[in-house]
Amino acid sequence: MPKVKVIGAGLAGSEAAYQLAKRGVDVELYEMRPGKMTPAHSTGAFAELVCSNSLKSLDGASAAGTLKFELLALDSLLIGEAIRASVPAGKALAVDREAFSKGVTDAIASLPNVTVVEEELEEIPDGPAIIATGPLTSDALAGSIRRELGSDFLSFYDAAAPIVAAGSIDRSRTFAQSRYDKGEGADYLNAPFDKDSYERFVDELVAAERVVARDFERKELFSACQPVEEIARTGMDALRYGPLKPVGLTDPSTGRRPWAAVQLRAENAECTAYNLVGFQTNLRFAEQERVFRMIPGLEDAEFERFGVMHRNTFIDSPRALGSTFEIPAKPSIRFAGQITGTEGYCEAIASGLMAALATYAQLEGKELPALPRETFSGSLMAYATSPETERYQPMHVNCGLMPQLECRIKSKRERYAAYSLRAREAIAAYRGRLIELGLMESPAEIAIPEALALYIGGGEPNA
Repeated sequence: MPKVKVIGAGLAGSEAAYQLAKRGVDVELYEMRPGKMTPAHSTGAFAELVCSNSLKSLDGASAAGTLKFELLALDSLLIGEAIRASVPAGKALAVDREAFSKGVTDAIASLPNVTVVEEELEEIPDGPAIIATGPLTSDALAGSIRRELGSDFLSFYDAAAPIVAAGSIDRSRTFAQSRYDKGEGADYLNAPFDKDSYERFVDELVAAERVVARDFERKELFSACQPVEEIARTGMDALRYGPLKPVGLTDPSTGRRPWAAVQLRAENAECTAYNLVGFQTNLRFAEQERVFRMIPGLEDAEFERFGVMHRNTFIDSPRALGSTFEIPAKPSIRFAGQITGTEGYCEAIASGLMAALATYAQLEGKELPALPRETFSGSLMAYATSPETERYQPMHVNCGLMPQLECRIKSKRERYAAYSLRAREAIAAYRGRLIELGLMESPAEIAIPEALALYIGGGEPNA
């Protein structure tokens, strides 16, 4: 069996390398970091998270929560490591970044048939190969891919939120509470605005100097990663109906819901640093320091990391790639992760896992069954590879991609729970089919960690 080259040790590449290696395939895992860094990364560790430290909801009645169930059913390394490195975040799966990356790096480095090559590849390699270089693919390799595909690349800009030191937060001006008291109260700190302070903050935010002088066209900015200042520019109340929404919160100093509130989420298990939730930004560092210190409790904030904006490049997959993200003219070469337009951490992990399964099946001379459309991962892959998908843009898993249920359910909560139940049944059957074909060796029973089992079939949906 030939060696498989996996290019990029991010979320998708790490998952792909692990899945192939544990099936006995020799893997050469290429990663240009730390020798050559990207504008967003800061280490050479595998699976480094450069934006939020949250992998989104654990709620079993949500798209994001059910996707984690599906990945666990297929024995995902990264979801298991995320659960082991988790930090309190209500009903979300947030991780200690360093612990998570270390867990993934150690697990892959321990596999005897994985060779890590610390260098940049500037050309598409001969197959079999999986290219998982993410949204910050180097210019040289991006040029090679563009020439090979004969298809235009699309690009948008992505932004990462700042992180502040926990000890610099004035706890007398903030309060600990998760929305609607879900999860442990200390999972989030909340900085409450009254109407006057909120409006002063918005005025200064809109007027602040940005890194890029010209206005970005909204079409260039993926909606889930809009810089906070761009949201504010759409109207005075845009933030308090968006990332600063105060719903589900009660300010203990007034006994009422705040006019608006900034939520801060712990970055690590020790809670020594906090992420400003939803505060992706393109402001200059000095302006971030000035304006964000207008947030109640952050007057003396020490910034462990300022927000940054970086390029995000992806392929027009429905027109350029096949059903398993392969190059039609070279089917032993596949793509995985955010470069395909599967947007989101868990979505990238899913595409890396499926690229590995497709590559392994190809090496074994077997046909990989298509993921059922009834699963969230299957519906996302179908959307990302269907020629019928028009004006392709990066997409998270969501119920809107799923096939309709057999009967109409009016209640949103019950409808999402029905989608989830159907997906769990479909992924269990799919796993069984993989075992029958010799593409998986794990036992048929799906082991569900307590952290996820807690929410299966219950709780408020958070799709």
